[in-house]
Amino acid sequence: MSDKRPRNVSVFRVWLTAAVMLLAAGVLVARAVNLQVTDTEFLQSQGEARFLRQVEIPTVRGSILDRNGEPLAVSTPVASVWAHPGELLQASDRLAELAQLLDTPADELERRLTQRATREFVWLRRRVHPDLAEQVAELAIPGVFLQSEYRRFYPAAEVTSQVLGFTNIDDSGQEGLELAYDSWLQGEPGAKRVIKDRLGRVVQDVELIRDARPGRDLQLTIDRRLQYLAFRQLKQGIAEVGARSGSVVVLDVTNGEILAMVNFPSYNPNTSVRAVGEGIRNRAMTDVLEPGSVIKPFAVAAAMEAGLASPDMPVDTSPGTLRVSGHTIRDVRDFGETTVEGLLVKSSNVGVVQLVLSMDARHLWGLYSRLGFGAVTGTGFPGESAGVLRDYERWRKLEQATLAYGYGLSVTPLQLVRAMAAIADEGRLHQPSFIAGADNPVQSVMDPALARDLQDMLEAATGPEGTGGLARVPGYRVAGKTGTTRMVGTAGYESRYVASFAGFAPVSRPRLAAVVVINDPASDRYYGGQVAAPIFGQVMAAALRLFSVPPDDLTGLLAAAGDET
Repeated sequence: MSDKRPRNVSVFRVWLTAAVMLLAAGVLVARAVNLQVTDTEFLQSQGEARFLRQVEIPTVRGSILDRNGEPLAVSTPVASVWAHPGELLQASDRLAELAQLLDTPADELERRLTQRATREFVWLRRRVHPDLAEQVAELAIPGVFLQSEYRRFYPAAEVTSQVLGFTNIDDSGQEGLELAYDSWLQGEPGAKRVIKDRLGRVVQDVELIRDARPGRDLQLTIDRRLQYLAFRQLKQGIAEVGARSGSVVVLDVTNGEILAMVNFPSYNPNTSVRAVGEGIRNRAMTDVLEPGSVIKPFAVAAAMEAGLASPDMPVDTSPGTLRVSGHTIRDVRDFGETTVEGLLVKSSNVGVVQLVLSMDARHLWGLYSRLGFGAVTGTGFPGESAGVLRDYERWRKLEQATLAYGYGLSVTPLQLVRAMAAIADEGRLHQPSFIAGADNPVQSVMDPALARDLQDMLEAATGPEGTGGLARVPGYRVAGKTGTTRMVGTAGYESRYVASFAGFAPVSRPRLAAVVVINDPASDRYYGGQVAAPIFGQVMAAALRLFSVPPDDLTGLLAAAGDET
């Protein structure tokens, strides 16, 4: 009986074990059926959580074009290198060769990855050269991937840099027109769902969530050819007199379009290191200057508008000095008795001050204000300065006197050429614009007959007896005015100068206006007629030729041809 009992126990254990195993197998089969047949969403969601990703579809930023459709700023596709820190750290034996290829210390690369080990994405190097991207791909290091992006390229480099500005690493505008029209130029990235394998490679597109919308192109009024020529002449002129900086602006008299705007020093926006300080500013719009004698035509216009002067009216400037509120105003020499036109031709401070002091301060302020001094021009350019024109009620007699010859107010080069263009267009002041086809509002700020008188007087200022003779262009009648002002330092006005010239051509039918400003010439030549006027003549000659403006001075053209032979 004792032998039978152990045998029964053994059989019971076998059956018990078999029953447990069958029960476990049944549970597993039931669970498998439940997951794979009844409740399939669980496995699908778990798989998608590991391999289904929403990725961005990159879009291209709109191009910036000149008035003739030539590219000034374009975006080109490039590759960027990124990594999955966890996967890459598992292949730590490959870090050294990756670091060498990316020109990064291996320990620094490992430290960056370790600090971000919980993340799934980290940039290693953005916008790399195609050759480097190819070398990275050939390494086939686990956890290292390439992603397509766009990089901004500026074909004209430093020639257009201060007008266009630049974008940051994410292709968003940071300066200039890139910033002002960022929302126009910047497209909207698309999105899609994809399946990736364990190495992060896309193996299947699943669903398009949103189409990518490319940015819109922006066509400017700038003429790239004229921009190059103006930049070259400005750079050469600055080098000849050892000046610190300068600007040139060319404007279409008939509609206010900005045809060229250059500054020097400049910078190359295609380099990785952005210039800072002087090189990055668009001086023609952000910097102000006391215009000096360039303002005299507008002071004379105010006197003529008030009925206090006419072109042929005699003015006695003897003895070449004038006391105002205890201060002496001087001419470069005693011009004696001359006419109102002669005041502009000889650039007499004494004579213009006499005219200005004979009128009500409000009237002078009114004309200056109508011409746009003391207010932004309306281009929408970031950082544009309004200049300074104090309210006439705060003027003292001396301040009113100095305003006659360009001290006591501040203007930008763009404001100056815009006002000169108003004289050229018979008293019509246009809102300047960088954008082709823009609606540039125009307002009448001066009687057309008065503007025509000023045109003739300013043409005489570039004649044989005038200070602006070097601004003349063979074959064309040129009008304009020189300016020379002292620069302000910590202790007041110094023996450092700003030379300028503003004018237009051809006088018979004005089409183009331009201004040249040269800051701090280091040579013994610092007058506007010596420094700025020649640059004006060279730039204006190129502009008239490029825009096929017919000559209006055949006598001068024949004389120039005779001199060459």
